[in-house]
Amino acid sequence: MFSKLLRAIIMGPPGSGKGTISGRIVHDFGMKHLSSGDLLRIQIMNSTAAGLEAKKFIDQGALVPDEVMVQLILNELREITNHSWLLDGFPRTVPQAEALSDKLDIDVVMNLDVPFETIKQRLTARWVHPGSGRVYNLDWNPPQIPGKDDVTGEQLIQRDDDKPETVTARLRNYENQTKPLLEFYSAAGKLVSFHGTESNIIYPKVKDFLATKIPPVTDDQSQSVKQ
Repeated sequence: MFSKLLRAIIMGPPGSGKGTISGRIVHDFGMKHLSSGDLLRIQIMNSTAAGLEAKKFIDQGALVPDEVMVQLILNELREITNHSWLLDGFPRTVPQAEALSDKLDIDVVMNLDVPFETIKQRLTARWVHPGSGRVYNLDWNPPQIPGKDDVTGEQLIQRDDDKPETVTARLRNYENQTKPLLEFYSAAGKLVSFHGTESNIIYPKVKDFLATKIPPVTDDQSQSVKQ
């Protein structure tokens, strides 16, 4: 039934629970979770040709060109020969997706479809105590006194990234950037979307789907993947 390793991509807007769900996938199925940002840093640290080329652009404050990013990602993916993997954060554009597909056969693209209003409510409910870094959520972990830190009584603040206008702009930018990518993978027959408002609702659907592709692992096998 399970004849080969799975090459998967996971997509989802900021605040969709992508990190939580990816962690559960790693635990339950032994897949390697590959963050494009981590892969970029590894290639730069190892001074590969693609890593050094990318560093030139980063040092200049410029975007790393598609062809360089694709080569960076491929360098790492080709080293993984005995594990299924879950790519996160790449590709971000259709040209990147096309270049990746030319070199590798992607089995499935899993899209976490969480309503933007749910994400906006979740992120804008977050407040922090700047002195200690303590985080409060007005929905499920509110301070005892509104607007005040429980320990010091000092004023809580909302980070710029969590302000409603910033969250709305981030989600709009994500949608504009991602829509062509979702259409590309949908046309290729690779896209599977999972709908829900929270990770505990979405993940069982993801788990059931993945169980038709690769076998779940034992806890011992899961630990070996993390090491």
